[in-house]
Amino acid sequence: MRIQIDAFDRKFNEIHERSLLLLSMTDKADLYKRPRELPMSFAMFSVGEYLLRSAAAIEQTFGGITTRLWDDPFEWTLPEKLTSTELVIDYVNESDSARRRGMAFLDDDAALLKQIPAPSEIKPIFELLLDTVSRAEHFQGRAFAVFQMLSDEKLPRI
Repeated sequence: MRIQIDAFDRKFNEIHERSLLLLSMTDKADLYKRPRELPMSFAMFSVGEYLLRSAAAIEQTFGGITTRLWDDPFEWTLPEKLTSTELVIDYVNESDSARRRGMAFLDDDAALLKQIPAPSEIKPIFELLLDTVSRAEHFQGRAFAVFQMLSDEKLPRI
């Protein structure tokens, strides 16, 4: 049975679709615009940077599951490299392709119990996927918050 795998797959697909939706709503000029930073507050990033971090979390996890290489996509997801909305969309789609290839490795829900060497310790795949959904949604939520700070547009219903 693939009940849990299919649930993860739907969740990752929702994250992907929301990222594409937010990118389509974000003006090119605002893609890497950061909100005004206030003293004694946490560092704010842009809509584009947060969406890249969300997609990178997914790419890193599925790269680790499929090839056991836990490369941090940081170097090829820099705003200096992905300078336009189109390039960010391409990367988000590339990350989703890595996710789909990784999900194909999982035959049934029992595969989620398999322990693999993660970046710093051995973990079950289930735990890795749960953590990745959480991190990807966290970064995406920050992207939506920054979008709301910079735009008068109404946020889509999630």
